[in-house]
Amino acid sequence: MGTVNLELPADLVSVARLNDGDVSKEAAKLIALELFHENKVSLGRAAELCRTPLATFMEFAAAHGISPIRYTDTELEEDRQTLTQLGL
Repeated sequence: MGTVNLELPADLVSVARLNDGDVSKEAAKLIALELFHENKVSLGRAAELCRTPLATFMEFAAAHGISPIRYTDTELEEDRQTLTQLGL
């Protein structure tokens, strides 16, 4: 996997509160998180893209208000119907 150099305004880095020690890693995590949030990649792929262990990325997502678990309304309704059919 190659890399791309990117220039970011210092004010942006400051406002985003990116870790000065590893701005590239932090920015990569934020970009991967947004891709996951927009349903462009899976959770596992997002973690892979920013070279972060899956469990760590899940914690990162949750800390940013994005649930790492995808459970749609349709899935919820299907589960409700199944429970009803099972008499539970």
